[in-house]
Amino acid sequence: MSTSEHGTADGASREQERGVLYGAAAYGLWGIFPLYFHILSPADAIEILIHRIFWTFLFCIIAWLWMRDLAWVRPLLRSPRRLALLSLAAVVIAANWGLYIYAVTSENVVESSLGYFINPLMLVLSGVFLLGEKLRRLQWIAVGLGALAVAIITFDYGRPPWLALGLAVTFTIYGFVKNRVGGGIPALASMTTETVVLLPFSIAGLIWLEVSGRGTFTVDAPWHGLAMVGTGIVTPIPLILFAAAASRIPLTTVGLLQFLAPILQLIIGVVVLGESVPGVRWIGFGIVWIALVILTVDTMQVARRKRATREASLRAAA
Repeated sequence: MSTSEHGTADGASREQERGVLYGAAAYGLWGIFPLYFHILSPADAIEILIHRIFWTFLFCIIAWLWMRDLAWVRPLLRSPRRLALLSLAAVVIAANWGLYIYAVTSENVVESSLGYFINPLMLVLSGVFLLGEKLRRLQWIAVGLGALAVAIITFDYGRPPWLALGLAVTFTIYGFVKNRVGGGIPALASMTTETVVLLPFSIAGLIWLEVSGRGTFTVDAPWHGLAMVGTGIVTPIPLILFAAAASRIPLTTVGLLQFLAPILQLIIGVVVLGESVPGVRWIGFGIVWIALVILTVDTMQVARRKRATREASLRAAA
């Protein structure tokens, strides 16, 4: 290997290492979100959601003013289809945020973690129902185990785990819509557009909170108001880190890192916030984890075969 090739390989390796660190940081931050939303008490889920939208919008605008880069705006305005899809994405992510905040404030962090554990299985099913894809054998096994796990947890709760299912479904729809949007729009630009769509509702909500006297932003201790403002900072930062990771590491690695968030949520729910998890529910979680292991193995096998095929094609062409 020549010096230049060796340098290129080292550079690629360092970029991948950075990508893994960025990805771990992104999912780590998402994983500890329950702690942040927990300290926002006595604000309820609706108030936190309203403030989160408003301050995230403000953070995005300040970031763009600082970067002085709005080249993405004009092409977006010329694409009604992308605007419509991003508007739909805004509504869906607002629903996801609202469900997640409600889960934390109502002491259902463990159930919220289940939602993000079953999200990869939902993504597989969305490929079947929305894109007409056919499942491989291991994917069918994983989905079947996921359904069994939900049935067991439903039996233990005495009801379907609505919060978990709602989080998984909304995040799956959000991912599908963003996939339809396509590339070319940076993560921060996408979030800015989505918060602009939601801003009128947020402002109306802020006015309603103040008029009705239900708001806690100005009546609680000063640190409480600062923490509410902070929701606008903690929301886009992991997204930016995720975008930096996704551009540097394979999707299979991203897929493995994504399990860090619900694992941390589960630990926080049980160990830090003291939520109880009966034995039958642990069995359900265990089956979900087995399903995720099977799904991960299948994904890695497919990626390995594709890589081998690509390398063989390159050798044949050389």
